[in-house]
Amino acid sequence: MGHFLSADTAAALARLTALDADRDAPALERMRAIRAVLLHLDADPAALRSVRDALAEGALWPEIADAAGLKPTAAKWRWQGSDAEIAARLDAGRKRSIRPSSVPTDLPGHSVADAAASLGVSPQAVYLQVSRGKLTSRTVELPDGRSYKRVFLPGDALPSTAEPASAAQPPTAQPLTAQDPPSPDHGG
Repeated sequence: MGHFLSADTAAALARLTALDADRDAPALERMRAIRAVLLHLDADPAALRSVRDALAEGALWPEIADAAGLKPTAAKWRWQGSDAEIAARLDAGRKRSIRPSSVPTDLPGHSVADAAASLGVSPQAVYLQVSRGKLTSRTVELPDGRSYKRVFLPGDALPSTAEPASAAQPPTAQPLTAQDPPSPDHGG
């Protein structure tokens, strides 16, 4: 083949070229070959070598990004820095992408958005009620470092853990006020 593609990429490209020449090539084989070429090209070190050569020749990031069909920030994220820095960024991205969900479903209380929907108010109104002491909130931190603001509506059980309450809240539920509807466990 050529001078800069890896052997795997060149083989995938040759397979696609052979299928392209075959009028009777099965549709699924064509699709597999197309996807294989894309996968191999995306992982091929030739792209990084091309970027480094372009930078050495005086090209700027906007030009590199344009040639790659990316925004300059995305091009820098993908190719700027040493091999170790690039590998660390890609590894961190892969770790984020393998999480089953961006937000766990088993957190106590309600998200601010869910609490707002339940109360028929805006999320900003929920924050205001928390700051005024009408609602209780906690920040729950997960072992991986992510943290979530959780709101406890009247009648919700507060977690029994020693999670710190938000600055405006004591660690127990707030008493109901006259405008709050009574909940079943408050004898209303």
